Amino acid sequence: MFYLHILLIVYYTHDVNPLNGYFFINENVSPTGAFVNLPPMDSSPTAMASPASEPLQRGPRLWLGLKPRETAAMLVISLAVLVASYRSWWTIGVAEAWGFVTGGVCVWLVVREHLWNWPVGLANNVFFFVLFLRGRLYADMSLQIVYLGLGIYGWFNWIFGGKNRTALKISRTTRGEWIALAAFIPLCTWGMREVLVRVNDAAPLWDAMTTVLSLAAQYLLCRKRFENWWFWIAADVIYIPLYVSRQLPLTAVLYAVFLAMCLVGVREWSHSLKRGAWAQ
Repeated sequence: MFYLHILLIVYYTHDVNPLNGYFFINENVSPTGAFVNLPPMDSSPTAMASPASEPLQRGPRLWLGLKPRETAAMLVISLAVLVASYRSWWTIGVAEAWGFVTGGVCVWLVVREHLWNWPVGLANNVFFFVLFLRGRLYADMSLQIVYLGLGIYGWFNWIFGGKNRTALKISRTTRGEWIALAAFIPLCTWGMREVLVRVNDAAPLWDAMTTVLSLAAQYLLCRKRFENWWFWIAADVIYIPLYVSRQLPLTAVLYAVFLAMCLVGVREWSHSLKRGAWAQ
């Protein structure tokens, strides 16, 4: 939870308004006349120098759309985790460490509606594919291949999926999608469980259920549906004890962080959804 704790402190204590100090609006300008009577200007040296004594209050610069401290927190935590694994300061393997780092960064970028969540997520799929192969969690391993395809689709859709091929905005899940999900989730969970039992999966029922819930959540995320968070939350609640039982402690911690980030995502996306409704 340390990863999330640091990011939340940074996010809520370092407010950014990128327009602050750059645009000024004079609300007293008369719209009916081309000429306005201006008050006499004080040409004294003190008056002429006053603007220089009060510099513009500019907001802090952003790096790739993120706050500087937010970016620094992600880099520091990520480097600390990776160095600890490469130097064998703990028993966590390198593949699991990379999965932790890319997964944590990816989910936080989703919370912030940042487009770079997609390439980071694609890298995360590769590391988790290797990790789950070693842990004999074959459904989760296969899920990473599907995620790769959905990640490419989601990346493209977030850029061009809006009206007239504009950026996609947050929206609600449609009635048709709810009906499809209601049929897809139980049927696919049952079918996948039967397959996993035959291949001697370590936890066939829970592995199948989390796989199907994750696929549903990923599809909704690609469509930028607000309800994707509820499906991620349901999957994470199951994932945490599952990975503990498979001796993947750092991955279990990562999914606990995911769960907390999902709760933050619900709030942040809810605000964005309301702002979008007011703008229409």
